[in-house]
Amino acid sequence: MMTSFFLLVILVGFVLSYLYGNPSILYFAVLFSIIMNISAYWFSDKIVLSMAGATKIESKDQYPELWNSMENLCITAGLPMPALYVIDDPAPNAFATGRNKDHAVIAVTTGLLPLLTKSELEGVLAHELSHIGNRDMLVSTVVVVFAGFISLIADLALRASFFGGGSDEKKNPIFLILGIVAIILAPIAATIIRLAISRQREFLADATAVLITRYPEGLAVALEKISNFHQPMKIQHAAIAHLFISDPTGINDESELREHEKVSFIAKLFMTHPPVVERISRLTGNIE
Repeated sequence: MMTSFFLLVILVGFVLSYLYGNPSILYFAVLFSIIMNISAYWFSDKIVLSMAGATKIESKDQYPELWNSMENLCITAGLPMPALYVIDDPAPNAFATGRNKDHAVIAVTTGLLPLLTKSELEGVLAHELSHIGNRDMLVSTVVVVFAGFISLIADLALRASFFGGGSDEKKNPIFLILGIVAIILAPIAATIIRLAISRQREFLADATAVLITRYPEGLAVALEKISNFHQPMKIQHAAIAHLFISDPTGINDESELREHEKVSFIAKLFMTHPPVVERISRLTGNIE
């Protein structure tokens, strides 16, 4: 994953360096991507929580059932208790963030708690706890940073290409066309890589959650209930959509829950999460 994103950064940086006859552009692109990655590693949790509008649960008395369930699951999984946050939103959802298991956060929406039974809530919390144990938060952070950076420099490069610039001898028409194509395709490729990684980590977290709770039906029913809530979250950011247990934008509508309906390969490429029907089928053992 790291290699793929670095190659994309180098590709875009190389194209810009060639077009403008300035190799320092390539050096800057690689250096800046490293700095962005390190910064995101240390401050990713604060950035994500701020974007989601989450507030910290300071004491057990505020949400005793949530707190007790989290404590019990942490004992079972052998993980430290993460900080708990709540998002004031009627749409049921949850996510995990943080740089490692000792600096982890799990946030849930206020709409999630009354919707689920205790076993279903434990399934969702175990799923998020699995992301912590599997170090998915670090993977997601790196992916977001590199994908965002590639999109940014590609956008700047595309604007610069249209408005001119660079040395005349470098403006070979064929290379210029190839360069513009590469600049356009780079952010698309970065997005596809980011979403593919996100979908696979969701399957892994579902499987790990079952190992923690020993009750796959709890998570399966929770996913169905969450997916059938046809209302997107009030605060949405595409950059963090993949962190949630279910797509917070509501774009991947649950028409896909209808039996025997298939999601096309192209549609899957741009989904932040696997189709819910596939996740439920894996949890219940009904894999076709």
